[in-house]
Amino acid sequence: MYRYDEFDHDFVHQRVGQYRDQVERRLSGEIAEDAFKPLRLMNGVYLQLHAYMLRVAIPYGTLNGKQMRRLARIARDYDKGYGHFTTRQNIQYNWPKLSDTPDILDELAEVEMHAIQTSGNCIRNVSADHFAGAAADEVADPRPYAEILRQWSSNHPEYSFLPRKFKIAVTGAERDRAAIQVHDIGLHLKRNEAGELGFAVYVGGGQGRTPIIAKKIRNFLPEADLLSYTTAIMRVYNLHGRRDNKYKARIKILVNETGKYEFSRQVEAEWQNLKETVLKLPEYDLAAIAAYFAPPQLQDRPEGWGLIAAGKKNDSGFASWVHQNVTPHRHPDYSVVTISLKPIGGIPGDASDTQMEVVAELAEKFGHDEIRVSHEQNLVLPHVAMADLENVYRALLEAGLATANAGLVTDIIACPGLDYCALANARAIPVAQEISERFDSLERQRAIGELKIKISGCINACGHHHVGHIGILGVEKKGAELYQVTLGGSGDEQTSIGQIIGRGFEPEKITDAVETIVETYMGLRQNPDETFLEAYRRVGPAPFKEALYGEKFKAA
Repeated sequence: MYRYDEFDHDFVHQRVGQYRDQVERRLSGEIAEDAFKPLRLMNGVYLQLHAYMLRVAIPYGTLNGKQMRRLARIARDYDKGYGHFTTRQNIQYNWPKLSDTPDILDELAEVEMHAIQTSGNCIRNVSADHFAGAAADEVADPRPYAEILRQWSSNHPEYSFLPRKFKIAVTGAERDRAAIQVHDIGLHLKRNEAGELGFAVYVGGGQGRTPIIAKKIRNFLPEADLLSYTTAIMRVYNLHGRRDNKYKARIKILVNETGKYEFSRQVEAEWQNLKETVLKLPEYDLAAIAAYFAPPQLQDRPEGWGLIAAGKKNDSGFASWVHQNVTPHRHPDYSVVTISLKPIGGIPGDASDTQMEVVAELAEKFGHDEIRVSHEQNLVLPHVAMADLENVYRALLEAGLATANAGLVTDIIACPGLDYCALANARAIPVAQEISERFDSLERQRAIGELKIKISGCINACGHHHVGHIGILGVEKKGAELYQVTLGGSGDEQTSIGQIIGRGFEPEKITDAVETIVETYMGLRQNPDETFLEAYRRVGPAPFKEALYGEKFKAA
């Protein structure tokens, strides 16, 4: 895990001092809200429907027990006892007092955390595969490259006032768990035929008002050229990106209107002036950063296989949790544990201060002091010996964190929606809760199989509804909430944007609509192993439309 150096410490503490002065002047009336707004946003402070919100950066979703304990303390001392983990691997506090936010940032700085660049038209938190450094299918750990990008982009004067916010994701496995094709820049770490590390480069993806899948503009970029090539992309975007219309300001619009080949040509031309400059990464710098992410020394624990078998035989709940929430590790005696933040009827992504402290303790005791935040709004312990799984499960069960639903129909992504967000048109949380309760039977969930439901309360798509197998978008129509359904979306290596299935549903009908979709899938799948997404791609939208709209669909 990366540790702050002297520059990092000085930089973050200076920023906190500057922000404290700005808050004091705002509270005294010396500066008005219009002047204060860009200052607070540079420090992750938003003004939502009912209160201020603070978004804290968790770079590439990695933190340790000490940091998680501090997040828990902040939730307890400055908020209402919980935090909300987001789809950008960050955490948000929904109820801090403005006067307390400088103290919160001071507390974060003490454990090498901050809220810088969690807002504004800059390069946001660089995200990565939440199984990084542990996954059995990984080519190489993507986090050192995410850290290099973080250091390069932090407070970069050239990219502090971009046409629009900018998001980068990095993955290091063939299975894309970082949704790189719906990011402004997506980087897929791979090896060429000579065994050298580099990246496939995707540009111009995104969701929101205009969902677009990124275009691959380079099959293989040597790792030493990461910063020079990224700089070339940023310069082309900074020069030609729209600043007159925020709805057309994202790089996805520029790439789409310019065309993949012309955009690529401009990037390559710019890169020729940069590739042999100081932006080329020296091997010693790459090695130095990679050393921070050296995997823990894992001792062989072969006794775990027998313990797991006995535990599963004696406890069906433990067996279900292992089956659904435990993933193979690159070391055969270890596993990757997903801690679901989606209890039946709960708020997706929320964790109490007590729960955060339990996760911190488990990481320190059984997980080599590593915790990950996934873009699916769950937490991950990436290095747990199978011999310790039952102890971990028992502690999670007591804390209300042992829901065995990772990847199932109740593992729902949802934005805060109209319960919190000033931009939202409709509520997302109650819809997620109601759907979760409808499908509460674990036996039924497992019979349905992998099915990703994602819910957004407005077109900005913070709930990633465009890439949900079932996507739900809350809209406002004639002063009332309405929910539009899309089907067939996916954020993995075979990214697809969901298709709008028909007219929207009223709040009291949306859960019934989801159940109809699920039952239609169950009736048409070829066998129990055919997933919802596979079935939808085979048959298309017609049977789902007919099931939802009946005679009206036939007449159309």
